[in-house]
Amino acid sequence: MERTPALKPLLLLDLDGVVRKFPPLAPEIAEVAFEQSLLRRAVTGEITDEQWRHEVGLDWVASPGEVIGEALALVRAARKQCFVALLSNATTRLEADLARLGLDAEFDAIFNSARLGVAKPDPAIFRRVLDELGYPTAVFCDDTAENARAACEAGLDGVHVPDTNALRTALAVRGLIPPTVLLILPDRDEAEELAAELLEAGWGPCHVHRDMLAGEDDAEDVDWVIELTTAPDGTPASAHRAELDDLAEGHDGFTGDH
Repeated sequence: MERTPALKPLLLLDLDGVVRKFPPLAPEIAEVAFEQSLLRRAVTGEITDEQWRHEVGLDWVASPGEVIGEALALVRAARKQCFVALLSNATTRLEADLARLGLDAEFDAIFNSARLGVAKPDPAIFRRVLDELGYPTAVFCDDTAENARAACEAGLDGVHVPDTNALRTALAVRGLIPPTVLLILPDRDEAEELAAELLEAGWGPCHVHRDMLAGEDDAEDVDWVIELTTAPDGTPASAHRAELDDLAEGHDGFTGDH
């Protein structure tokens, strides 16, 4: 059956180091667990997660890791306009970990190298996923530069994202998350003065409006919002979220999404 054209861009995300993090492993465990040949057997499904941990030994206790909250917020924002799939070099325990972390419903599709029998950076894994989903290409974000390069070689837009700020920028400049950031300040005069300074510096549109707290009738319970969509360099304001967070904090405020 011929597939219908995709209506949304495809975004592929790595898991570990992008959406999930782990505390550092004891050096003696890491040395054995991440030995190249043993790890490759585990993430291509040649051995199960239980067999891998048994070979490592050293009383290694299984941990599902921890969700990176800011990255998860980006996933949710991207899903409003993209088909977002997870592509992870993982063991046979991945699906159970995602369920324990509440991440199993946060992606439109999940691809586990241990189930596919092939792992990044092998270009075959990217072609396999694209064929499965019916897309000619995709944006792929990974915290490992080698995997991002391999994705580019396979015809994807591979992006190295060593941290969450890099992930946010990558998604923003590609139009995969909304461009607008709101600077929310408690004082009207200060908000209008800052908006004028930002406009002069090249930000836009720098509209100021008031945002009364839900359920409050007291006019004192009002925040003043500066709407920013474009940065002076022409990129989306959301690509500069860290800078705008610091700016808002310096004026006793905070940032928000449109």
